[in-house]
Amino acid sequence: MEPDLTPPRPVQSTTASRSPARASALPWLLFVAALAIAAFLAWKLWRPADIGDPLATSLVAFEKQNTLTVFSAQLAPVVSSDDARLFGLVKSKQVAVIPARVDYTLDLSGIGRDRMRWNAQAKTLAVRLPALVVGRPNLDEARAQYLREGVWISRDAQDKLTRDNTRLAERLAVEQAANPVLMNLARGAAKDAIRQNLAIPLQVAGFGEVKVVVAFDGEPTPM
Repeated sequence: MEPDLTPPRPVQSTTASRSPARASALPWLLFVAALAIAAFLAWKLWRPADIGDPLATSLVAFEKQNTLTVFSAQLAPVVSSDDARLFGLVKSKQVAVIPARVDYTLDLSGIGRDRMRWNAQAKTLAVRLPALVVGRPNLDEARAQYLREGVWISRDAQDKLTRDNTRLAERLAVEQAANPVLMNLARGAAKDAIRQNLAIPLQVAGFGEVKVVVAFDGEPTPM
């Protein structure tokens, strides 16, 4: 038997054959990974936001303004004061009409979750408001009208009559501002303002057309 003189074939290394394939695939793998990371970051940035809690959205709307002026009344108190000097021998009187403005405000900082209720099925938010705050009258003494009576009115007497009438006008303006008619007008304006201040943010937040019902302390519960 003659021996096989055919030279042996070189054995190719498996590791050497795979290295170029791995080297050529590596850039693509890095590209795909970078693309996936970019897509994830974009989704996190521009994904549709969760509309969240309607009560939290409403409270944020209140936090932007702690006090809300809902109504202003223009008043014109008519007051009079008397003055007597020299043992009552010199008497004088002053009648004054002093325009005044009184603001009605709501303290929104005291409105929390305990004053709100959300009905998801009816898409209705009920809000219970604290009592209105009647502000201090702002007297416009530059437009005041005065009528003085007396044979002789000294400078001191005139200053005293004016001071007394100013105090009386402030007191009378507060009483007039508490008139039930004006208070009802102010409450109605407050309810309208709260409805608008809450309905728009809720709609922008994604809750759609939301009904907001408002009542003050002591009034029937809206829901």
